[in-house]
Amino acid sequence: MRTRAVELVLAGVLLFGLTVAGSALVAPDRSTAAVDDGAERATLVGSQGGGPGWHEHGSAYLLDGTDIEWREDSADSYFDVQRLSDGRVLAGFMDSGYEECGPYESPCAHTGVRLIDPDADGGAAVVEEYSFPVRSQSNSEIHDAEPLPGGGFAMTDMDNERIMVVEDGEVTWTWNASTIYDAPDDPTRTDWLHINDIDRIGEDRFLVSVRNANQLVIVERTDDGGSEVVEIVNEDAEGSSDESCTGNGQLRDTDGDGDVRCGDPSVLDHQHNPQWLGDGAVLVADSDNDRVVELHRSDDGDWEIAWVVRSVDGRSLHWPRDADRLENGHTLITDTLNKRVVEIDENGTAVWTYPTERIPYEADRVPREFQGTERDLPLATSDGVNLDDGSSESGIPVLSTLVVGVRAAAPWAPVWFGETQVALTLVSLALVLAGGASAVRTRLGR
Repeated sequence: MRTRAVELVLAGVLLFGLTVAGSALVAPDRSTAAVDDGAERATLVGSQGGGPGWHEHGSAYLLDGTDIEWREDSADSYFDVQRLSDGRVLAGFMDSGYEECGPYESPCAHTGVRLIDPDADGGAAVVEEYSFPVRSQSNSEIHDAEPLPGGGFAMTDMDNERIMVVEDGEVTWTWNASTIYDAPDDPTRTDWLHINDIDRIGEDRFLVSVRNANQLVIVERTDDGGSEVVEIVNEDAEGSSDESCTGNGQLRDTDGDGDVRCGDPSVLDHQHNPQWLGDGAVLVADSDNDRVVELHRSDDGDWEIAWVVRSVDGRSLHWPRDADRLENGHTLITDTLNKRVVEIDENGTAVWTYPTERIPYEADRVPREFQGTERDLPLATSDGVNLDDGSSESGIPVLSTLVVGVRAAAPWAPVWFGETQVALTLVSLALVLAGGASAVRTRLGR
């Protein structure tokens, strides 16, 4: 019996060793790709960080090519980042340890926006902050803010599920998502809509990402200080299933009409950071579909997929959360759970990539001429072409969740440690535990 126990333990250890060694040998090269076109690149990155809860070791930093020029890391997490005309950087953030907590127990977490001066004495430093206390560190953050021409900022508020304009530290205008979505009694107690992005796309007009509804909402600020929803990208089709929007405490039918406003998940599924390319075209990080899509408005008003990228450099995208069309027609992608930022050309070929130590949320190429205004950026040149090199693979829900946890909590884990490796590791662990249990039974039976 003792021999049997030893055999099980050795088999588990051997299987794990072969899994790690074999996978490392066949894994694609993750080293930084050479910049082979001679272009100078400056890229801002907002890093959510990682660790338990994904709120540790956050930072905002500037890459000069693939070298870090400066980094500011005083927050638990940073999200959307962009450089302003005066050289400072506007960043959404979340941080803990505040004493001013309003209705919540001290110490608490705050979320809001920070202005970072890269040229401050002693290195990059936070020089201004607007923030407020939130009930929880999880799913309550301000992910994005947009500078306005007349001063102030438009920003998302995930805690209360609204967008708002803040001027001189005061909220001067809001649009509450409850005007079109069934709201719970207290949105601060649940991750209801997860509004995660706002872009100014015209005079008093904003593009808003409502993640949990699979929709983009265009909201207009009216002359009387009110608001109006003028268009919804991926509108809820009559009789369609709401299943993708109602799990895990998300959308709910609080008015009892048997329906919630949920967009088609085959078009968008829990997206992040849409970029308005001009009237009738938008580029989106379609996160839960593990792809980047360009949507075009058809003649009948529906939004349809015109261009899609599922994999880059032989590796499937894994929960991308940002995609920006650049002026040269290239696309900059933040491939979150592969922990990389990658630039591809019109044909989907990687021309630059940067492997990140921690989980990146968003990346922004600077300087950016189209900041805070309606864009007129290049559309995809290969309409209808699926830029897929064949490496995409369907996930197994439980294993996919475990992979997400590994990549978030263990930044040292290699990105090739995917579902297959997790499954074989679980088998290895089961063999070792079985061997240990057998040895214990033998000892107790003496």
